[in-house]
Amino acid sequence: MNLPEAGQYKFLWEISLGEIQEGKSVRTFGRLISYDAEQSEVILATQHDSSQYQVIVSTTFVEPFQPHFGTPYITLGEIQKKEGDQVQIKARILTCVDGINVSLLEHAIKEQRRYFQEREGRQ
Repeated sequence: MNLPEAGQYKFLWEISLGEIQEGKSVRTFGRLISYDAEQSEVILATQHDSSQYQVIVSTTFVEPFQPHFGTPYITLGEIQKKEGDQVQIKARILTCVDGINVSLLEHAIKEQRRYFQEREGRQ
């Protein structure tokens, strides 16, 4: 049996725009704005430039779940397609990271991507 991928950090706007293929493991973050216990789904949202982006996260594998609305969460899971072109993440991990500096996390992810691109260019 193979272990699932660790998942690369992707921003919510990259996921919600459908830039990530189905079945791919991803890590992302956003503020929890909604929780539907019957459907086992939360909605994470973030602001980028002048637009608000949202992604549905299935919490089936992380139940029971105690939501903290308005706080940032980091999730690790796989991309799935829902009805139409809607994308969701099937969460393996969903962690409240209240107190995290979200803009610093975003900057760190961009720096990590830049480092990996430079390293691949040298090889």
